[in-house]
Amino acid sequence: MTSGFPTLSSLRGLRTAPALEAAERALLRQELQTAMGRCAWFTIGVMAPSAAAALDGLRQCEAALGWPALDPQDPAAVEQQATTAVFLKGNQRNGRFLIRCEAGLGEGILITGHQSDDPQQEDTWGPLPLDLFATP
Repeated sequence: MTSGFPTLSSLRGLRTAPALEAAERALLRQELQTAMGRCAWFTIGVMAPSAAAALDGLRQCEAALGWPALDPQDPAAVEQQATTAVFLKGNQRNGRFLIRCEAGLGEGILITGHQSDDPQQEDTWGPLPLDLFATP
């Protein structure tokens, strides 16, 4: 991103996540983790060119944030959509994710924080780069 440090608020409204340098990704992860610290549980959306890319983004996020791995709601759907653009929707509350074909989307990760005790803390962040949580 050439206009300086990307903030969570600067990503709002983008169709596709911007490409970021390693230092920018690290700063964005730090800001995201601070924002997420105010929430009790999360949903995640992954817009990706394939089911494999969506799953990779989900698993990297789970590993980086210490989330338990979500299970597919329909394992066959993951295989059937191996080479088409997809949207993955995951929910920590029920421990599941689903994938559906979704042409015309951008690419990136959307995370929504939920806090029933204080709804003012709830928010959606992204689109975040698919590789935001990749280990160097």
